[in-house]
Amino acid sequence: MTPEEEISNQPPAGPQGEVRPVKKQSRFRKSLHDILGGDYLSKESVLGNLPYLLFVTVLAMIYIGNTYYAEKTYKAIEKTKSELKELRFEYLTTKSTLMFHSKLSEIVRRSGPLGLKESMVPPYKIFYTDKDLRSATDTNQAAK
Repeated sequence: MTPEEEISNQPPAGPQGEVRPVKKQSRFRKSLHDILGGDYLSKESVLGNLPYLLFVTVLAMIYIGNTYYAEKTYKAIEKTKSELKELRFEYLTTKSTLMFHSKLSEIVRRSGPLGLKESMVPPYKIFYTDKDLRSATDTNQAAK
């Protein structure tokens, strides 16, 4: 062996000239180096599980899409709720306006310029019998 080979095979010397053993790489560090270096993807175990990894990737994409769809649906529901609330207020306003315009005093006030007047005679019921009804229809048919 040449002196250069002896020097390269020896562990590195410490600050005071003492010889220290070379530390093994930790498992985490080695795994990280394999992943970042690209060696991890060329292993047979990864290539054997490639269909499973693709399946998990597709499931993750479906999950993300479902989340976006749920958020969109939630926003549509909230928008519909606010529209319903506005329509309910509009309904109540319209109903109260109609009730105001349907009051007897309001009808009399608005029909006054047209020349219509309120009847002072209360309504009454007209009683009739079948005989009266038949005679009335007979006279109507004879008049034709």
